[in-house]
Amino acid sequence: MAAAAQVGCGLKRLLLISLAAVIAAPAFATTYIVTIAGLGGEPDYETRFELLANDTDKILHTGPNADRSVETLQGAAATKAKLTASLNRVASEAKAQDALVLMMIGHGTFDGAEYKFNLPGPDISAAELAALLNHIPATRQLIVDMTSASGGATEALKRANRTIITATRSGAERNATVFARFWVEALRDAAADTDKNGQVTALEAFHYAQTKTAAFYTEQKHLVTEHAQIDDQQRAGTFTLVRYGSIAAETSDPAKKELIAKKEQIENQIDALKYQKSLMAPEDYRKQLTNLLVELAKTQAAIDK
Repeated sequence: MAAAAQVGCGLKRLLLISLAAVIAAPAFATTYIVTIAGLGGEPDYETRFELLANDTDKILHTGPNADRSVETLQGAAATKAKLTASLNRVASEAKAQDALVLMMIGHGTFDGAEYKFNLPGPDISAAELAALLNHIPATRQLIVDMTSASGGATEALKRANRTIITATRSGAERNATVFARFWVEALRDAAADTDKNGQVTALEAFHYAQTKTAAFYTEQKHLVTEHAQIDDQQRAGTFTLVRYGSIAAETSDPAKKELIAKKEQIENQIDALKYQKSLMAPEDYRKQLTNLLVELAKTQAAIDK
């Protein structure tokens, strides 16, 4: 009886220790993802930036990514005030064990000293953005700035445990970038998952978009006006962006694959057309651009069905 009592006490003590360990363990980590599509300035850019933001939002709400907190700002909602409110909300909710991803689509400017992200109304500077991010307790942060001149934001945004990806290597690369669309494509395309473990890391997405961007300039025979940069490849290699479920199924479906390939072809045509703008009659340029944008919207709608 005494031996049995001792065993019972031992089991009870073990259960209490296990329960205490569970209570003391940190809550399941959440990844907060904020995507913002800034000011286009021209109808073609407005349309493309919004399509990229919509596509990103759809991808992030698809598949086994239920532990994500996703917010997408675009159009009239993509203001400095809205972005500030969004990042302040994350700052109030996030814990140290959580992660933050901020993805910026659009145009940026750099005057030699200060980078600004172009938004409807007042722009936001890299320094202002850094101040907001520094208040967020999540110790794993990823900033993906896909704008023109985005390399000019790196110094202001640098901080321990923050990975920074930019579409350009400096603020002097001021042309509109194509990196953004290939980055979004990486979130959808299972080919970006190079180690075939069912998920895409920031490093895998970066290499995918970087390779596709370089191929675009080669195929179009244009001077390369953007050189994507990443400041910490090791940390980026451990930062999971998406896990594949129905996303992978979508990209493996023959009909969907054909539509996705058609979408990329149309986007290539739009970007190539921009390089010909100065050589074309304004009316001819607008007509061709409008036709391509309509076709792009139809193709995206078919992909989303």
